[in-house]
Amino acid sequence: MKYLCILLILIASFSAKAQQQTPNDSIYSIQDSVQIPTRSGVPISAIIVRKKTNKAPLPAILFYTTYYQDASDAIFGKKSADRDYVGVVAYARGIKTDLKNYAPFENEGTDVYDIIDWISKQKWCDGSVGMYSGSYTGYAQWATAKNIHPALKTIVPQVAVMPGYDFPMENNVPVSHILSWSNDNIYKNKPLPRNLPFDYFNTGAAFAKMDSVSGIKNPIFQNWLSHPGYDNYWQSMVPTPEEYAKIDIPVLTTTGYYDGSQIGALQYFKLHNRYRKNANHYIVIGPYDHWGAQRRPAKNLMGYDIDSVANISMMNLAYDWLDFILKGKPKPALLQDKVNYQVMGTNEWKHCSSLANTSNATLTFYLDKTVLAPVKPKEKSFEKQTVNFKDRESQNNYFTPSIIFDTLDSSNGLVFSTEPFQEEFSINGSFMGNLWATANKKDMDVSLALYELMPNGKYFFLTRYIGRASYSRDNSKRQLLRPGKKENIAFTNTRFVSKKISKGSRLVVLLNINKHPFEIINYGSGKPVSDETIEDAGEPLEVKWHNESVIEIPVWKN
Repeated sequence: MKYLCILLILIASFSAKAQQQTPNDSIYSIQDSVQIPTRSGVPISAIIVRKKTNKAPLPAILFYTTYYQDASDAIFGKKSADRDYVGVVAYARGIKTDLKNYAPFENEGTDVYDIIDWISKQKWCDGSVGMYSGSYTGYAQWATAKNIHPALKTIVPQVAVMPGYDFPMENNVPVSHILSWSNDNIYKNKPLPRNLPFDYFNTGAAFAKMDSVSGIKNPIFQNWLSHPGYDNYWQSMVPTPEEYAKIDIPVLTTTGYYDGSQIGALQYFKLHNRYRKNANHYIVIGPYDHWGAQRRPAKNLMGYDIDSVANISMMNLAYDWLDFILKGKPKPALLQDKVNYQVMGTNEWKHCSSLANTSNATLTFYLDKTVLAPVKPKEKSFEKQTVNFKDRESQNNYFTPSIIFDTLDSSNGLVFSTEPFQEEFSINGSFMGNLWATANKKDMDVSLALYELMPNGKYFFLTRYIGRASYSRDNSKRQLLRPGKKENIAFTNTRFVSKKISKGSRLVVLLNINKHPFEIINYGSGKPVSDETIEDAGEPLEVKWHNESVIEIPVWKN
């Protein structure tokens, strides 16, 4: 999601701010630029931090990262040292050394194992290692869980991305900052021109040419675009079903309703529980964005004042969990069951044994004319949508800078609404659906956003689906639409959200086709989408959205 996923690239900024809040460095023993050997022959650069007063061997906490700022990165080691651990900050292969050895997501499965092996054999380590933190660092923990080192006693993957699944693309649609991620964070190039997305949009250039247009070729960007499906390249980076079944260490996952990486974080949780019976895996999810679900949440999130009970430091929770596992201290009080979620608007946390148990009913609605109808329409009909990709004066844009706002900009999409509800209930879970469409093109990128229209007339943004129609049957294999034929576009891969829906509120759905500067434009020609240009636009896209289209929303009713 634009500006939610982009928090991935802001992680390094935390280091400098936090550095100002740390005690005098004289209390620490800090070893910088330690070279950890790996079986590949490429050493890993690391920082080792210990409190000078701690003489005996201690458990070590590994913070593995692909981001490098400067010496202030030692803050992540200091935080562990402050809790009477040995803090280790290790950088991905090639970071701080030679970028020719860097390949995002490709080497963590073996490199992190070797790092843990080295740590466990040092005289300052008691043989136990834990890992924590989020985003790319969260992914790295799942990569090393493919083959768990005996010294690794627990992982705390926060807002963990799942390569190819929710980053650098979500449901096979590249996320908005796919180019800037590596340009800014890895290559440390000058910032991309601010007008680059608009140049892409206005000129109708191929998405794959954006790095050339910017004047800086980007091999990471090009490599990612060469894998538009969730193919073996991506799948090999995370555990297989057999490997999930062997993950017997305790796991704590944290994520948020507005976390750009929530889809991946939840998928790890689902697959671990699917393949490992009685997996020792807890999850905490609340009204947090990508940052708040791994550090300290914002009291006001995009205009929404979160409930006071949700104002919990996820970093402190991670360390409390590490203390529980590695030092035998009490389990964090929030973890009353395997699934722990905060219902927005109630100031309460709920706890249950599985994601399935977060709801006890399902609301089913058909997209009939402008209505979300609770019963299937007897007469078949459709709503027509036209998108002229050659027209650069208008946009079909999805973007909400605020969670709560006064009016809904349909942005050339179709709006469907329920009648006011006569009783309150809560939405708990991930909505899904089956869209039935007849289009005159071979593909399209579909956007579907869900809102609560509250009794006071304000809209509350709940969640959104974005996905490529040609991958709706199988995210690993593209299957083009048949122009002029009715097609089913099923979707299940959406974000979990929990919120009380008040009596008198309505639910509103905004259905649209992407056409704007900040995400790739799928012209529907059937060619690789990243290679398409405005020359491939042809005639306007004509879509008939049939009233057999249905969405299902999991809820809790008292």
